[in-house]
Amino acid sequence: MTISTTPRVKNGSLMIRGKAVLTGVPDNVTVTPAGSEAAFIGATSENSSSCHRIQVYLPLQIQTMMDDTMFWRIRVSSSSRNSNASVGSDPNVETSLVMESVFMNSGDNPYNLLKDSVKYVYTYINKYIYIYICMMLANLKGTFNHIENKKVPEHVDWFGWSTWDAFYTRVTPEGIEEGLKSYVDGGFAPKFLIIDDGWQNTIEELYEDDEEIPVKHTFVGRLVSLDENRKFKNFYSLQTICTNLQQFIKTLKEKYAVRELIKQHAYRMIYTWHALVGYWGGVLPRSKVMSKYNPRLEFPMPSRSNVSHVICDTLGNVEKYGVGLIDPSKILSFYDDLHSYLASCGVDGVKVDVQSIVEMLGSGYGGRVELSRQYQQALEESVHKNFKANNLISCMSLNTEYIYSSKVGAVARVSEDFMPNEPTFQTLHVAAVAFNSLLLGEIVVPDWDQFYSDHYTAYFHGAARALGGCSVYVSDRPGKHDFEVIKKLVLPDGFILRARKAGRPTRDCLFSDPVIDGKSLLKIWNVNNLTGIIGIFNCQRAGKWPPTPGAQYESPQGSADVLLSSRVSPSDVDSLEDIADEHWNGDCALYSFGSGSLSKMPRKGSFEVSLGTLKCEIYTVSPIRVFGDNIQFAPIGLVDMFNSGGAIKSLDCKKDSSGLMMAKIQVRGCGRFGAYSHRKPRSCAVDKKEKQFIYDAKEGLLTFKLDGDCNCKEIQIVY
Repeated sequence: MTISTTPRVKNGSLMIRGKAVLTGVPDNVTVTPAGSEAAFIGATSENSSSCHRIQVYLPLQIQTMMDDTMFWRIRVSSSSRNSNASVGSDPNVETSLVMESVFMNSGDNPYNLLKDSVKYVYTYINKYIYIYICMMLANLKGTFNHIENKKVPEHVDWFGWSTWDAFYTRVTPEGIEEGLKSYVDGGFAPKFLIIDDGWQNTIEELYEDDEEIPVKHTFVGRLVSLDENRKFKNFYSLQTICTNLQQFIKTLKEKYAVRELIKQHAYRMIYTWHALVGYWGGVLPRSKVMSKYNPRLEFPMPSRSNVSHVICDTLGNVEKYGVGLIDPSKILSFYDDLHSYLASCGVDGVKVDVQSIVEMLGSGYGGRVELSRQYQQALEESVHKNFKANNLISCMSLNTEYIYSSKVGAVARVSEDFMPNEPTFQTLHVAAVAFNSLLLGEIVVPDWDQFYSDHYTAYFHGAARALGGCSVYVSDRPGKHDFEVIKKLVLPDGFILRARKAGRPTRDCLFSDPVIDGKSLLKIWNVNNLTGIIGIFNCQRAGKWPPTPGAQYESPQGSADVLLSSRVSPSDVDSLEDIADEHWNGDCALYSFGSGSLSKMPRKGSFEVSLGTLKCEIYTVSPIRVFGDNIQFAPIGLVDMFNSGGAIKSLDCKKDSSGLMMAKIQVRGCGRFGAYSHRKPRSCAVDKKEKQFIYDAKEGLLTFKLDGDCNCKEIQIVY
């Protein structure tokens, strides 16, 4: 009997590959095939409304994966653009027909399934249950792009510094100068700088100018003008009087960079922060500068589903005091004015925060999808026009409306903040980013947020970012650095060894809870040009859900740690065959970063790893090449870096001019290079200069030093 792979409704059950994934499906639910294995799920109604709710039930075997939820509600609403659009929040916009509310697809590889489905429908994906994908369609196809169709900004490959956790809103030019100098003195000058919240001209209407403002009320301030505040005007910096932001940035880029100490470390780019609506509380409606954008005080209306699980002082404050919302027809003009001013000051890009607030302001504007799309398209257009590149970082943008509308933006933070002062948030941060990257890694380069290099979790966070395929930037306070952590992520010239994909959980972790189940470790995998990388993390003991701000970490009774075990295998790298040669027999070389040991293992082999809380280990996995007279060779890379294989650009195994077999490797960077070799080579050379090497015959580990700069080098290993 042939089982249909196309989703369909049979006897009141939604069937996929012969299995009931939803039961109690009403007669008004529609299924429209989309290819041989996928379908759009929709619904009709006798009455028009701005919101329709359809209740269906989950079979018992699926409830176990859904935290014992007995039923699932599909909420479909209208949008002003088309009756087929499925999300809105404007009660004045109604529909009775929604044909593309959910997209479902099935397959046997969860990573390829997500990628192929996103590329197929260009709409929202949410990896959900069993082997199918539930895609809540916010609007019609073609409203956003897959990451492969976006231009990734240059900053993601360079080490950066954000001023946020260093100063919060108390950032000053003097503090920025002090911070940059302390990095330079440590030998790791940031290549990009984010001047975060605290530079803008804002007002907190609840307080007088000289009154101390509670931190939580900072988030109801409103933007008064487009220029910088008085902290960035008429100040003394770098032995020069700076009159404004433009002169300060020029000084940073030019005068600071030509000092003898750092002339090789000129800053490549400087970003500034602003909110999607201008500032946390929007813009000041009574401001003369802002009046041209027709702002109105609007009060957010969060959905009931959000209110049920979101604990956020910021949201509570803006609900109470409102947002000065710019007229959507004027938002492009606002962004263009703001960004053209910043560009004239020498700013290279922007970090745009507070994006999800717009989804709560859709009433009267055609719904949250329509309003979000207008804001997002205007933002992307202005960034491209004024910065001549896709230099945009999106933050607080995990709402589905952003995902549906992201046609150009290529970098977005995919987690809660790092929050260095919240002990119970640390492991949750790492786990959340990894799981969120299943979906969001198909749409953007995930941004893991900054972290402190001088923090009790710094090694843990640093190792995770080495696997993330993301940018690496810290937010250290001046003089508070651990360069031993930084140098495991960053080359001396500021370049980072970024993996090729988004770091995601391994298959055996997809349906476990590595944060609070008390038994599971989290494994994250990624690939480079010629190697794979696996990280294993103990993320348990993150605290209650939802996490409670200020809660203290409490270790289990009778033990200071939660020691857990899991198995690691080369096959945890899901697409390892894509980076191996066509004659690969499945054997791999595994290098342990923590122990510095090397072992040979078949692809399906495995070994046990045990870790305490906030402990981790990283393994480089390199498919073994066999060439010549059964010579077995596998490059590992720069073995003192978390992602050692990220340094390897290419490998060519062939005979040299004298007829001897040779492995020729292109490597970017400097430091200790390592490779697996089943026998001792005759010689090693770097850029045609012979190099002394160390060979461990027991493990097959070959190592030697790459001196000089961090430019690409050619290694020749002759047998």
